[in-house]
Formats: sequence, C-alpha cells, structure tokens
Amino acid sequence: MELRQLEYFIAVCEELHFTRAAEKLGLTQPSLSQQISLLEHEVGIKLFDRIGRRIAITESGSILLEHAYRVFHELSQAKAAIGELHGLDRGALKVGALLTVVNTLLPQVLIDFHQLYPKIDIAVSGMRTDEIKESILHNAIDIGIVYLPFEHPDIETISLRKEELVLAMSIHHSLAGQPIVPLNVLNDTASILLPETYFIRRYLNELCRQEGFLPVPAIELTTLESILLMVQREVGVTVLAKSYLHSLRHADLSIAKIDHPAMEMEIGIAYRRNKHLCSASREFIKMLQEK
Repeated sequence: MELRQLEYFIAVCEELHFTRAAEKLGLTQPSLSQQISLLEHEVGIKLFDRIGRRIAITESGSILLEHAYRVFHELSQAKAAIGELHGLDRGALKVGALLTVVNTLLPQVLIDFHQLYPKIDIAVSGMRTDEIKESILHNAIDIGIVYLPFEHPDIETISLRKEELVLAMSIHHSLAGQPIVPLNVLNDTASILLPETYFIRRYLNELCRQEGFLPVPAIELTTLESILLMVQREVGVTVLAKSYLHSLRHADLSIAKIDHPAMEMEIGIAYRRNKHLCSASREFIKMLQEK
C-alpha cells in the first residue's frame, strides 16, 4: 500500500465521484480507477459500492478512511516537529476563523504577529463552524477560531472571550433608538438571518424555542454583507455580534441590547487533540489569549 494510493482513496471519499476526484488530483479517470482497484485488491475487500456513475463508501472503506487520515496526520506531525528546528525563523500557519472574528479579533493580532515574525507565512480563511471542524480533523488548518462549545473527541478547545449578540436595524426602523428590546420582537418583526446551518442561527433558534416561538426570517442569506445591506434597506432586523457591528461603524445602523440573560456566545480556539503545535501556532495562540 502506497501513500499516493491513500491520497487517491481520500480524494474519492471526499468527492464521491471518480471524475471530480481525478480532476482534483490531476489524473485521468481511468488511471484513478485503476489505482483504487489495485488498493481494493491489496486490502482484499471492496472499498466502494458502484451504482452506475454514483459511488458510496463501504463499511470497510470508512474504516480505511479513518486510518488514512491518521496516517497523514502523523506525517504532518513529523513535518511540524522537524520544522521546530527552525523555530520562528520560517514556516507557515493556517487559520480557519468565523467571519465575524476575521473582522474583529484577528486583524490586530495578525499585524502584531507579522511584525514580530515576518518570515512566517500566514493564511486565514473565513469559514463556517462545520467547515472549521472538518478542516481541523483533516489537517487542512492548524487552528480554528470558533464559537464554543465545539465538541469532538479529537479536538481540544481554549476559551478566549464572550461575545454579545445584539439586534441591528436601520436607523429608520420603528425599533431604532430603543436601548433594550425583548427577544420576542423576533416573533412579530421581519428579520434577515443566517441559515440554520450556521452555529449562531442554531443558538438563536434554541433561545427563541425556550421562549415558545421560532423566528421565521423574511430572507435567509449566507453572507454578513448581504444581510446588513437588507437591514439598511429596511427589509428587516438581524441579530449579530456586537463587536462585529461596531467594527463596521455604519452610521445608518441602530443597535439595541436584547433583554435575555443568554445573549452571549463564547469564542475560543480549536485544534486537533494530540497535535504537535509548532512554535508559530503556540505563539499565535498566546497572542490571541493576550488580546
């Protein structure tokens, strides 16, 4: 069994499509199919069920996939440990962060880190919570900045700070100017919210459910910029992090505190359990904690 065969196998598992996986790997589809057939022959069992052009991972394939991820995790660990010989003189750091955090918590930390360690290449990607989790488990990023709790047996977390959720509306909205509003305004006021695939929406739904209702947004949008554009045009109100809204400094937005004891979310750092944190990761985490 060769490492490249495991790499090909992982690509097929992630795409569940031989042609797309082949394009991702830069191979022809027949070549990829041949390599997977050789791998199946070596392990002595089918890894995929093929139904026409569709494929599904078999139980044996799922077991091999779990171990294949561990193999590449160990290789990345070895690479990180060897990289420690160079300390902070060179290297790379990959961070996955919630979009609100990219605009608030990270900018100054990134500037300070770059000034201290200019030879460390930093890549920051704005992601959803589920994307961060998958990226950590697949070693695509070194650390994630997420809302807590962020539970998984293979992931460790470190708490950073609390983030207050507030109601945002146009300065021309009927609620504008009120310093405090009850949570149940979302029961009879048009709202623009993130879809339920987003952690902050699921959290908001749970709080509303405890009050006996669920918000029914007029529009669901996946980008914060588009949500705020709808709010500015008086289509509805929204609920977002106070620090994010303040960082934008929109003069045509009004912000109100929501009268509910649980309108705070905890932001934290997430990384793979038992992962060797390189010098760059440790220093970046330290700077985030001191922010």
